[in-house]
Amino acid sequence: MEEKEENSVVGNGVVQRYWFWGSASAVQFWWGVAALKRGYAGNGNLMPLKAFTVASLFVGASTSAAVATLQLSGIRSVEDLKSVGANIRNSCKTTR
Repeated sequence: MEEKEENSVVGNGVVQRYWFWGSASAVQFWWGVAALKRGYAGNGNLMPLKAFTVASLFVGASTSAAVATLQLSGIRSVEDLKSVGANIRNSCKTTR
């Protein structure tokens, strides 16, 4: 059986457990913007590698932000996500 982990919440309501996902997202996004602004000066044969690297930084930043959002909202498993979806569908049915 799996034990449920509890978040450590500070008095002001900030969750302290998964802060690194948000930090990773911010750093990757900043690094991607810096690499994009810097441009490319060098051998033209390596330009596709630079473009792939910058795109990977933006994809990684969005993925880290999504994980941070899911973790902070309390969604820890697929079952949690299914129950949230079921609640949204039920609330949409009752409003019509």
